[in-house]
Amino acid sequence: MSDLQASLLIIGAVVVGGVTAFNWLQQWRLRRRLEDAFSDKPEDVLLRQEPAREPSTRVEPQLHGTARAAVQDEPDDWVEPPPAATAPVNAANTATVQALPPVPDFDSSIDYIAAIDASEPVSAAGLAELHTRAAAAGKRFRVVGFNPDIGEWEEAGRLSGGRYAHLRLAVQLLSRKGIVDVAALTAISEAVRECAARFSASAHCPDVHTAVVTARDLDAYCADVDVAIGVNVLPSAGESFAGTRIRTLAESAGFKLEPDGVFHYRDDARRTLFTLDNHEPAPFLPEQIKHLSTSGVTLLLDVPRVADGYTALDLMLRTGAVLAEGLGGSLVDDNRVPLNENSVRAIQQQLKSIHAKMEARGMAPGSERALRLFS
Repeated sequence: MSDLQASLLIIGAVVVGGVTAFNWLQQWRLRRRLEDAFSDKPEDVLLRQEPAREPSTRVEPQLHGTARAAVQDEPDDWVEPPPAATAPVNAANTATVQALPPVPDFDSSIDYIAAIDASEPVSAAGLAELHTRAAAAGKRFRVVGFNPDIGEWEEAGRLSGGRYAHLRLAVQLLSRKGIVDVAALTAISEAVRECAARFSASAHCPDVHTAVVTARDLDAYCADVDVAIGVNVLPSAGESFAGTRIRTLAESAGFKLEPDGVFHYRDDARRTLFTLDNHEPAPFLPEQIKHLSTSGVTLLLDVPRVADGYTALDLMLRTGAVLAEGLGGSLVDDNRVPLNENSVRAIQQQLKSIHAKMEARGMAPGSERALRLFS
């Protein structure tokens, strides 16, 4: 490389470096001017005063004895999350809430009932997320809203089209299928609180653990009175009953074969008084009964679900005697002992005892509460 070429390279490098340095300097000056124009003065942390702390009012859940038994399926370190903050309801709205009529078919003794109260009406369409999250908990629930135009509560479904300042959500705590679990109730209560917060409303959700403990206590009680009284019509040894004959006699006695594969005897209000079922596991299906033969049939009275159990029992026993005569069989108890006056009196005494226990607990047999609990 000649001396001229080397000189030219050095001069070029100096020029490029100078231009780059000049551009960087210009950008630095511009950033300084922008910071001076738009930035706040940095706070001196040595002069900052911390605000006084409010004493905490949160009380952690306490698990004692039965409470721990009620959540035995949950992890030992599980802690219910704190409720989301919601706006308080003003005094005028509080008075309105207190004046609201009770929600039909919502029963605080067997339902977990959460409330949302807003200062402005919320559209039913705005409740879509609440419905979705509550449904994801896997439990049946209802959401109702108060319609001020008619002064009544009405279903607040996704597509109801209504607007409601006051909403109530209910989940039944128990049935014959079991007790609602802590996780499901927690998910639903969180959905209610977050829905309320979204609309600057007030939310009230009962304590989840207390509700589950109450449900377990009620379930233990229900198990004691959940009794069905049954009698059987059995053929002579070595014989059987034809399905077509059973159906003919049952329908002439007032039974009707229903989709569950059982004959139902209903009253004028269409409530089942007692049923007629196959003594064997196979149900009475319409398409199969003409080819069916069985070793017996069973008449069953579901005690908690029948209001006038004494009349229903008498009718069931008389109907069983008619069926036994028509089928050429015998009316017997579960021990295959023929029914007599003493055994009937024993059944009546058992029925009387169950009725007394249920009425003492405020759930008369056949009442709306009993029908819901024993479903």
